[in-house]
Amino acid sequence: MNDKRQIKVRQQVDLQEIKGIGDRLSEKILKAVGGKEKLKKIVQDLDLEKITSIEGISQRKAIEIMNQLLGNPTQKFLKSERAVQLYEEIIQKMIAYSNTKYAENRILLLSPSKDKLAIEKQVMSVMKAKEKVSKLPIIKLRGLMKNLQLPVQVKPKYDPSKAILVETDEDGDYLIDIGLNQYYTIINASSSMIEEEIRGYELVYYVYSEGFLDIGEMSNLIMINKEAPEHEIVPEIILDYFNANQGLFKKVGEIRKILNEKTILEDIPPLLEEVNSLKKQDVDLEKVVNSIKETLDKEIKESIKNIDLEGDEVLDLLNNSFPPKIEKIFEEIIQKGKISIKEETGIDFDPFLKKYPLEIDEKEIERIKLMESSKKENNIFDKKVTAASQLASIKSLAEQEVKETLKFDYEFTLGSFAYEYDLMPAKIANEFKLEGALHLELGLEKGDHIQRIDYDLSYPQNVALLTGANSGGKTTLLETIGQISIMSQMGLPVCAKNAEVKLLDEIYHFSKKRSLDAGAFESFLNVFMPIVTTDSEKLVLLDELEGITELEAAVKIISSFIEMIKDSNSYAIIVTHMAKELMDYTDVRVDGIEAKGLDKNYNLIVDRTPKMNCLARSTPEFILKRIYENSDGRLKEVYGEILKKF
Repeated sequence: MNDKRQIKVRQQVDLQEIKGIGDRLSEKILKAVGGKEKLKKIVQDLDLEKITSIEGISQRKAIEIMNQLLGNPTQKFLKSERAVQLYEEIIQKMIAYSNTKYAENRILLLSPSKDKLAIEKQVMSVMKAKEKVSKLPIIKLRGLMKNLQLPVQVKPKYDPSKAILVETDEDGDYLIDIGLNQYYTIINASSSMIEEEIRGYELVYYVYSEGFLDIGEMSNLIMINKEAPEHEIVPEIILDYFNANQGLFKKVGEIRKILNEKTILEDIPPLLEEVNSLKKQDVDLEKVVNSIKETLDKEIKESIKNIDLEGDEVLDLLNNSFPPKIEKIFEEIIQKGKISIKEETGIDFDPFLKKYPLEIDEKEIERIKLMESSKKENNIFDKKVTAASQLASIKSLAEQEVKETLKFDYEFTLGSFAYEYDLMPAKIANEFKLEGALHLELGLEKGDHIQRIDYDLSYPQNVALLTGANSGGKTTLLETIGQISIMSQMGLPVCAKNAEVKLLDEIYHFSKKRSLDAGAFESFLNVFMPIVTTDSEKLVLLDELEGITELEAAVKIISSFIEMIKDSNSYAIIVTHMAKELMDYTDVRVDGIEAKGLDKNYNLIVDRTPKMNCLARSTPEFILKRIYENSDGRLKEVYGEILKKF
């Protein structure tokens, strides 16, 4: 987890500076995200989804906005739609190895550069990541990191059974400003019915500045200094946060143990388990008292049977007062009842009225219940505050560990991609030279049918025609070279055993074109021909462009293009079936992917590595030769005459 790079956001967030974003769209974006500061936070967090979710903002535009606001260089390397597609295909293959949105967004922001030092530094870090990944339990880590994100912020849970008491309006406003009114009602001591109001709550937190309130003996009151941290007033602020993110912290802790990184996240579960197990464990006081009362009533009845009363004592009874003998019996038996109640509930009190049968003092029962409930609440509150304080002390460290793990997933993604495709660093040179190169689409396949290719392009032969049979691998080779060039300038190792690559200003890739009408043909030329008018160093990859117009015109256009590219600092590879025609107009190297013939199912038997200075035979020629060999008589002569033309 050595990703020390910090995400820096430009101080001035000015959307209008970005191409394609005017005042109206800028205002729309800022309104959607909640202002410039919120936009700055989104960019800091690399939260592309927040921008792409805005109507009218594509992913490409969101990436462009993000790169601009991060101060990254403007993308000028990819100059054609197919070149952009190759880049996006590379990005998507990397994203397949990401586990988190953070890593995915970091990958999406990778772009080609011509900064040699930055490229070499990035390649080195990816190769280190590849080496690291090779020694890790990849499947287990992917499972643990899947969908990891930053800790969620918890919405306050309002508890109507509790309240906060303050001394002044100013104190109340302060607590509202920090959001504590979202947890409990805030009541002001200036209320004329303050004592009655307090008694209506199960628990009241007296958050004092001076402590001058005389509120009598309120058992449901807890005093807290206003200067105390928020979590010492409402411990749920911290406890709810850690409970909501407990699973996240557990996963991150496991990941860090696998990586032999220090972690404080193991301290969290015991603290939460202890505080979450706290319960008031209320005793059913009425049930206990009534059960003991039944026993006492029987005992009183039996004891009184054996007493002889004299005349004066009978008169006392008639006057509703107990004679000393009976008084003594009640006192002794009720005392036994008090002892029994204390043994069963732990509470020392007398709920009985001296009558027969005994009566229960309901007011006393309610008083005791409220008092005991408050005691237990106080005890639970103290333990919650203790746990919340301990958790608050490690909160920033816990969040930092999560951030480091998200950064590690970016490293893990790059390392996994490089490891799975067995990518190797390309050497920055003044030519293109590939040994054992492979198209990424074939990079994960195994078997003898997978053939790596060798190819080079250097001065003075900086332009080459690539010939060969259909389905022989010409387009695949063209795309492989494009991939390697793009990946090299993205600071990525490449899919080749060895590679030398020249850093360029621009890359163009034009795919096969069907015959274009006059308007489309003019539009194509307006895009294609300006390539040769600039001094920028470029790589141009053309794939069978002869179909754009009539053959003779296409030959003249492409041969003129070749002559101009040859005299520049650029490179071009042109896949074509009209090499013979082009050679009549220009002196250019011709390479061929040579097929050896057709198998019994008419599939090409081909060596995919091009032969330099070799005009390869076409698929029709192989088919004609196959038919010629299987024919006889006059028909064989006809096919023979046709073959002489090839």
